[in-house]
Amino acid sequence: MTSTALDLNAHGISPSGEVFANLSVPGLYERALLQPDVHIAEGGPLVVETGVHTGRAPKDKFVVEEPGSIDRIWWGSINQPIAEDSASGLKQKLQAHLSAQPQLFVVDAYAGAHPERRLNVRVITESAWHALFARTLFINPSPEELASQETQAVVFHAPTFEADPEVDGTHRGNFVVLHPTDLTICIGGTHYAGEIKKSIFTLMNDRLPQQGVFPMHCSANVGDDGRSAIFFGLSGTGKTTLSADPERGLIGDDEHGWADDGVFNIEGGCYAKVINLSPEQEPEIWDASHQFGAVLENVVLDPVTRRMDLEDFSKTENTRSAYSLEAVANSVPEKRTGHPSAVIMLTADAFGLLPPLAKLSREQAMDYFLVGYTAKVAGTEVGVVEPEATFSACFGAPFLPQPPKVYAEMLGRRLDEHGSGVWLVNTGWTGGPYGVGHRMPISATRAIVRGALSGELASAETRTDPIFGLEVPIEVPGVDSSLLNPRETWDDPAAYDAKAKELAGQIAGQAAKMRAS
Repeated sequence: MTSTALDLNAHGISPSGEVFANLSVPGLYERALLQPDVHIAEGGPLVVETGVHTGRAPKDKFVVEEPGSIDRIWWGSINQPIAEDSASGLKQKLQAHLSAQPQLFVVDAYAGAHPERRLNVRVITESAWHALFARTLFINPSPEELASQETQAVVFHAPTFEADPEVDGTHRGNFVVLHPTDLTICIGGTHYAGEIKKSIFTLMNDRLPQQGVFPMHCSANVGDDGRSAIFFGLSGTGKTTLSADPERGLIGDDEHGWADDGVFNIEGGCYAKVINLSPEQEPEIWDASHQFGAVLENVVLDPVTRRMDLEDFSKTENTRSAYSLEAVANSVPEKRTGHPSAVIMLTADAFGLLPPLAKLSREQAMDYFLVGYTAKVAGTEVGVVEPEATFSACFGAPFLPQPPKVYAEMLGRRLDEHGSGVWLVNTGWTGGPYGVGHRMPISATRAIVRGALSGELASAETRTDPIFGLEVPIEVPGVDSSLLNPRETWDDPAAYDAKAKELAGQIAGQAAKMRAS
């Protein structure tokens, strides 16, 4: 609805144009389609382009250096400081820019499905499709809740406003600035919508530990038997795909909190990578991404048929789909579950060295959590470049405002309290590294995960990997046993041994570094 009564002056904004507050999905569609580079695809999803920024810009994210939080922030390249005066001046210019826009869109929602841990969020943006994104990714209050909701955190969002680095203390024109105490976020110079969601997640990663809640960059689901699971993993490791199991209830695909009474989703939607998305392998994500209400970023669209080509990465490999949890048939309406019986740590090992499944001791679990190992490949250009080991503390370093040890200690306490089994699952390569071997079959990975989650592998016979020291099951129902020993899948076992020792050394070194930090 158009709201002339909505008072934005408390947020430093004096609108000169119309203010549309908490519009319905169809209402946001109508106004989003007036923006350039916004189209409707076959089936009804909205397809948008984000321009030069097709992903997050972590080097352009700043945390305000202010008295209320300065002693607890993990300062460095991830949490870059910006002076409070500079941040205040930039916010005032951003507010003036928003005030001058012909239209503003306001979304009132909240983060955190736990009623005692939620954060009331207000997003103020100049863009209708970004308002739709926020409405989709955060949790929508009921009409009764909306009528009495008091704003706690505010996102000032202006993709067309750019900072002046020399004056404002930024590196470039685009920026994300978080104020941990005031709970304000300023975003400008980028159309990539993921900055909105991840900024609120970062605030929650600072807020929840102060309330005794363990925030996690993970997906979560639950079986009919009540056995729930969480999946830690970096982008591309299968976190979203594996949690969207039609035989289990989906809690969420990316951001959760682990409280004294169980796990809860921080979000109301999913934000899935859709490059090479397949209706056969990932039917739940495919269906949700082809429905009215979904927002897809940088997907190539046939101008005549309006069909999406999800195999075309000419704009970016980071094509994304934002859709509500309700678009997934087996999602759990409460977005909550009990304490997990299984904790899965995902890695996409592009070297083809790690086994597809290993049971972790508590000490190994702490190390792999602190390390957050996966591997990335350079691409498909002529002359395949060697895979590159990537480490991201707690499987989400870019979103950790506090030191990794804070989150690792919380994980350790939860494991001690609830006895959850911890498994390392490699969704990467087998038969050799990227360019030689092939990606682990998704059918095998699903069978491995189901075996781990059902509890049937808890007492399975294992072998101790001589290089990584991991306990690897000898047999997994429905999985070719040869896959369980990666050394046997290589044509040259000696080459495997050399590479495996190299990777094991890198992981051990990174773990020692993180424990000492």
